[in-house]
Amino acid sequence: GTVTGVQTCALPICLSLSVLICCLFVQLYCEIPVYVMLPLNTVNNDGTLNDPNGLYSNLQQLKSGNVDGVMLDCWWGIAAAKGPKEYDFSPYLAIANMSKEVGLKLQYVLSFHQCGGNHGDACDIPLPYWVLSVGQNNPDIFYTDAQGNRDQEYLSLGVDNQTLWDGMTAVDLYTHFMSAFADAFSDYLGETLVEVQVSLGPAGEMRYPSYQLDKWSFPGIGEFQCYDKYMLAMLSAHAQAVGQPDWGHGGPSDAGTYNSQPSNAPFFEDNSSDNYASDYGHFFLSWYSDVLIEHGRVILTAAQSIFSQHNTKIAAKVSGIHWWYLTDSHAAELTAGYYNTATNDGYAPIAQMFHAVGAAFDFTCLEMKDSEQQNCQCGPQELVKQTKAAASGSQVPYQGENALQRYDQDAYSEIEYMAGFGYDIAAFTYLRLTPDLLQSNNWQTFESFVSDMHSL
Repeated sequence: GTVTGVQTCALPICLSLSVLICCLFVQLYCEIPVYVMLPLNTVNNDGTLNDPNGLYSNLQQLKSGNVDGVMLDCWWGIAAAKGPKEYDFSPYLAIANMSKEVGLKLQYVLSFHQCGGNHGDACDIPLPYWVLSVGQNNPDIFYTDAQGNRDQEYLSLGVDNQTLWDGMTAVDLYTHFMSAFADAFSDYLGETLVEVQVSLGPAGEMRYPSYQLDKWSFPGIGEFQCYDKYMLAMLSAHAQAVGQPDWGHGGPSDAGTYNSQPSNAPFFEDNSSDNYASDYGHFFLSWYSDVLIEHGRVILTAAQSIFSQHNTKIAAKVSGIHWWYLTDSHAAELTAGYYNTATNDGYAPIAQMFHAVGAAFDFTCLEMKDSEQQNCQCGPQELVKQTKAAASGSQVPYQGENALQRYDQDAYSEIEYMAGFGYDIAAFTYLRLTPDLLQSNNWQTFESFVSDMHSL
């Protein structure tokens, strides 16, 4: 009996050791999943697939390189082109089916923004015509700068609660689209389609369109975008509420223009009495940032209520605005809506909001080094570390991307370093699938990078 007892007890011990070894193996070799963004024009404006055979072949090659999955934009301007509450997800469903057949996971971006007008945009996909048509008689639905220039990349957050579309608000439009998407993709959600990223601004990022390429060039500080009538009304009401009605007429009048530098815009100068660090500066920058974060909170709360039923994660992207980061004012971040200065952490409140709604914090520019940027006091490495610390402090998953198309080992090494620095990242999405990436030398380097990310 003793011998038998010993022998039977050894079996669970062996099993436990086997399980432990397997768990360690999984942890060691599947540490950071790598996704690859598909081309922006994977789906044509008319709702047809652009080269489906070539796409399928590319997906197979990605799978052969041990890539975990792909990311694709589901464009509002394409899927909702027919009219309000009318959707055609068929090309996007076809790609989900391809991904499932090949064995790749899928991240979808619900792209409520325009394609075209930002760095790397390879095609032009406007917002749905029926959304834009309201702007013909009411251009204040669009973000507006101090000179009255309108930006049609994304609806102003001032119309989030304005019933301008047959009794529906902008938030209603986004929510209805998300619900329809979830219904259409119910067979894929939680298994093949594992994450939905929600666009919260231009380029899919939660920010204001402060640096528009038709007016701006790097490293300009950009301009505040709060001059449509709806946002001005919100600002005026807030100024009245704090007993400073004179502060409610617009943004700072001395904040320069799109291509100014901090040193020639008094609002961003350290020695100016009415600068960003003044009582007025704090009032305005807090309001400007808070309404952006509230915009994200409302839409992501709706997304979580929809997609959590399908065991699917949600995420949102924060822009890597690294130029002028090493100055005290962080001017380019301020105009984009991130109230981040030498004395104010602008990313902790964003991370806290993401935690409250159950969203992952997706961040760009993990491939950049300070030394690669010249004459603009850039701090991409410090910025990534700060945002990682913010995510860590709120215990939200942190995901990364590269901001620019890179194929060189230096970029991959920097990504690997940042991925493992401090708070571990949950996933990395590479920008982007191109013919150049698939060329032999570039592909071999990328395969090694994927292997390294799996073993960090």
